[in-house]
Amino acid sequence: MFFERPGGGERAILVHLEGQDPEAREDPQEFQELARSAGADVVAFVGVARHQPSAKYLIGTGKVDELHDLVRTEQAELVIFNHILTPSQERNLERAFECRVLDRTGLILDIFAQRARTHEGKLQVELAQLEHMSTRLVRGWTHLERQKGGIGLRGPGETQLENDRRLLRVRIRQIRQRLEKVRSQREQARRGRRRAEIPLVSLVGYTNAGKSTLFNALTASEVYAANQLFATLDPTLRRLELDDLGALVLADTVGFIRHLPHKLVEAFRATLEESSNSDLLLHVIDAHEPERMAQIEQVMAVLGEIGADSLPILEVYNKLDLLEGMEPQIQRDADGKPQRVWVSARDGRGLDLLRQAIAELLGDDLFVGTLRLPQGLGRLRAQFFALGAVRSETHDEDGGSLLAVRLPRIDLNRLVSREGLRPDEFIAQHTLQ
Repeated sequence: MFFERPGGGERAILVHLEGQDPEAREDPQEFQELARSAGADVVAFVGVARHQPSAKYLIGTGKVDELHDLVRTEQAELVIFNHILTPSQERNLERAFECRVLDRTGLILDIFAQRARTHEGKLQVELAQLEHMSTRLVRGWTHLERQKGGIGLRGPGETQLENDRRLLRVRIRQIRQRLEKVRSQREQARRGRRRAEIPLVSLVGYTNAGKSTLFNALTASEVYAANQLFATLDPTLRRLELDDLGALVLADTVGFIRHLPHKLVEAFRATLEESSNSDLLLHVIDAHEPERMAQIEQVMAVLGEIGADSLPILEVYNKLDLLEGMEPQIQRDADGKPQRVWVSARDGRGLDLLRQAIAELLGDDLFVGTLRLPQGLGRLRAQFFALGAVRSETHDEDGGSLLAVRLPRIDLNRLVSREGLRPDEFIAQHTLQ
């Protein structure tokens, strides 16, 4: 709509830069997987050792000439850089190669655009794309200084670039208003869950770690899962019942990746807020991945950006079926609390241990048991019902109520202390079924 650029295509040359800074280094294998996930037909992979990036091309002029010849030889229609390019560098490289040039951010945005399914997801992708596009309008037009003409339009007028920038600003403002409405709807849903005392557990982790497969195995859902990067983009929530805990809400979220573009973090903040408002995070880790420690660091960095790094986290080492000699197990910290669980979402091994670990961590602050209330405490009984804490009720021989309850211990202590009593006076020795 806004660009007069060389036509795009699927035949792509990948350019991977190797520098001295380990923090800026990208994974070449991950880069190729990203390109394949976007649908590119990779015809060549070129490694470039560049320790001092060029302001004009990022790479040296000799390598630019070499790539230009390679583009012609392979009849490539697209050159993708595993690095972030400035708008001027993209423009200069497109002129030199005479084909489209895409950087790492543009590649990830394209994958997100393909994966978005819900209305909210599409809005968030469009917002990120428009904000990325707004800095790159200059490179695309060949007639930026052309003024509007005709009867009634002569005079200063406005350039095509100024017109497009205004259109972008209007559209970005509209999308942000819609996303703000989505954010308020999500907050209303969260308030409803808090009133019902239903815990929220979110799956987070590096992309392609098996989050959606694990989500399907736990909830018997059919969320799309595939062996590709960013197979799942839109958040999905399902109710999950645990025997020792009761009901909780499990959320499957978008996967993270090394150097996730900040535009995406900002655009998907409404979605990621589900993670930052969780009672427990399940950090799903690919146990078979040699670079898993680096991936763990990247996930924790993104969680820090959205303010979720201080939440309780249970590490879930997935893909146990790809490891030899490892059995499902719960590993605990010095206090005996579950710290990590080894499972296989594909064949179901260890899922019972995972449910047990979740119940233990969430149950620390919950009272799940039976209270015996004498007949004279009808008001206290009514307060338990008002909180929605009563799961079932029977009566003993003396006419007292036996309430099977589930509620935070702080609420139990508060209600009982108002009557001038102690909670342990009412806890029955047996549990109602």
